[in-house]
Amino acid sequence: MSRAIALSVLLIAAPAVASAEIELSFYGGAQSAPASDVSVRDGVIGNDDFSIDWEGKSSSAPIYYGIRATRWKNEDFGYGLDFAHNKIYPKAGELPAGYDVLEFTDGLNTLTVNAYRRWSHAFGDVTPYVGGGLGLAIPHVEVTNGTSETFGYQVTGPAATWVAGATYPINDQWSVFGEYKGTYSKNKADLDTGGTVETDVFTNAVNMGVSFNF
Repeated sequence: MSRAIALSVLLIAAPAVASAEIELSFYGGAQSAPASDVSVRDGVIGNDDFSIDWEGKSSSAPIYYGIRATRWKNEDFGYGLDFAHNKIYPKAGELPAGYDVLEFTDGLNTLTVNAYRRWSHAFGDVTPYVGGGLGLAIPHVEVTNGTSETFGYQVTGPAATWVAGATYPINDQWSVFGEYKGTYSKNKADLDTGGTVETDVFTNAVNMGVSFNF
């Protein structure tokens, strides 16, 4: 499903008018997440409040990646869609007693509508940019304990993203870029027992990627 969401970024951008510059970008990198508070409310498995230290394991399958489609209205301003396949795993020993699995590994997906500002020609061939946007968190929720097993994609709440980086052209159509990218997602997921698990997560990533312009 996460690949289908990523493909939608490309399809939505396709009808843009020919006079606009369209940029398709693909990126990967190293993504992490600080600790967050987790709240479980369930009449069957009980109520729990605890904190988990997360790790991203960016290069472990399924890998961390992102895809975005941007329409540049002019040399300075653009907008578009960004899909990020973030991931969070509990660090060793972080799960409370009674839980076998509690993670978002396929993944802690976000889909946002973003706006961008870039500075073309200000630094020679290097073009700095910043951006940010709002959207939805669509994680793959995995929670297992002795009496419950939840496993599947859900829309769990709002998400936000912010980015700062720079691009460098390879030729007229291709360029490479590096950036910092942060995300915030508010996640309230349904458990198969009828209860909920809730946590607000920040992620931080250093990305490298390639863009195709047409």
